[in-house]
Amino acid sequence: MKLPIYQVDAFTNQLFKGNYAAVVPLTQAISNELMQQIATENNLSETAFVLQLAKDHYQIRWFSPVTEIDFCGHATLAAAFVLFAQSDSTKLRFSTLAVGDLVVSKQADHWIQMDFPKRPASPVIAPEALLAGLSIAPAAVLQSAQAYFAIYENEQQVKELATESAELKKLAPYDVVATAPGTNYDFVSRYFWPANGGDEDPVTGSIHAGLVPYWAEQLGKNQLMAYQASSRGGVLACELTQDRVLVSGQAKLYLHGEIYLS
Repeated sequence: MKLPIYQVDAFTNQLFKGNYAAVVPLTQAISNELMQQIATENNLSETAFVLQLAKDHYQIRWFSPVTEIDFCGHATLAAAFVLFAQSDSTKLRFSTLAVGDLVVSKQADHWIQMDFPKRPASPVIAPEALLAGLSIAPAAVLQSAQAYFAIYENEQQVKELATESAELKKLAPYDVVATAPGTNYDFVSRYFWPANGGDEDPVTGSIHAGLVPYWAEQLGKNQLMAYQASSRGGVLACELTQDRVLVSGQAKLYLHGEIYLS
């Protein structure tokens, strides 16, 4: 058996920037074990498996090299980018196991918009492992369904932040996002996920379902430009609506090939 595979750089319009994702379109379901083996072999932030259910309607599942992920933005963007390139559709619906259906739309100037559920974070007392895992103490700590939010006063602190993955791994199943107001963007962030994928994720679309509500309230605006300040970097155009978060990005195809399974 052979499966097509695409590798896409998401949240960027340049190769070797943004976050890399593999996309594997399926014509029939394959086992969880095989999906995990493929994702581990790919060794990318995520591999998205998309199975067509009807016209413009797909099931999507995401796997990091170590586990299945409940919610992934950049691999959804990558999957939509691949599927849009193969049809004249302008809107897709992805059914997920954990966060409901996600509607993805083709926008002008090669941008793709994803409609996410709002997943706000609330203030909490910082766990000892979080403070031990961050080289700079945050000004405040919040927690969402996905991650702890370490809030900093300025962008430079986020960029200079060092982490101790062994400590942050103790926070499982939660990840950690460090964030602050930006200089050239409304806000910046970095994302650390040693319990679920790797030390640092280059660009994390899903966490903006929590970052956008927070910064919209702090900055008094519902339309925001965000930058994930990893070594690869990525730009996200965001909008807060009543109960949804719209996250838009660009993508660039890096590779198209085949997986040989026999």
